Amino acid sequence: MPLPLIPLQRLDGTAWSTADLQGRVVLVVNVASRCGFTPQYTGLEALYRQFGPQGFEILGFPCDQFGHQEPGDAEEIARFCSLDYPVSFPLMAKCEVNGAGAHPLYRWLKEQKPGLLGSEAIKWNFTKFLIDREGRVVDRFAPQTRPEDLVQAIEGLL
Repeated sequence: MPLPLIPLQRLDGTAWSTADLQGRVVLVVNVASRCGFTPQYTGLEALYRQFGPQGFEILGFPCDQFGHQEPGDAEEIARFCSLDYPVSFPLMAKCEVNGAGAHPLYRWLKEQKPGLLGSEAIKWNFTKFLIDREGRVVDRFAPQTRPEDLVQAIEGLL
């Protein structure tokens, strides 16, 4: 099932939509600033710079559901992502990825590509979903999967 139209909100409060992703290869990642995987921001930014001009997009969704590793508000997250791990890919508003309050995009992603043994739950920060140009979820990657390990999968979709 292709990516449905879902309203999104950027970290700065501006409205966005999945319609803005049409025809692009997209990597959706739940991020956190105080996680052991936080250094992956560097690798994600490298992917974005390498493949962005070819139609690749990354959406980072700050989430505080795992070990209280993203406690900051939008301003603190923006400051962190401009000073500690400078990124130019879009950061979305802080959200939940599991439970009754899960963001609609995450509900859809988990339905399309369940995890290990069919579990839909996101296990930890930096879980990654790769979406092709037709809006189909083609893969789900564990938090331990480093961004540089995604190069071949991304190239195959571009």
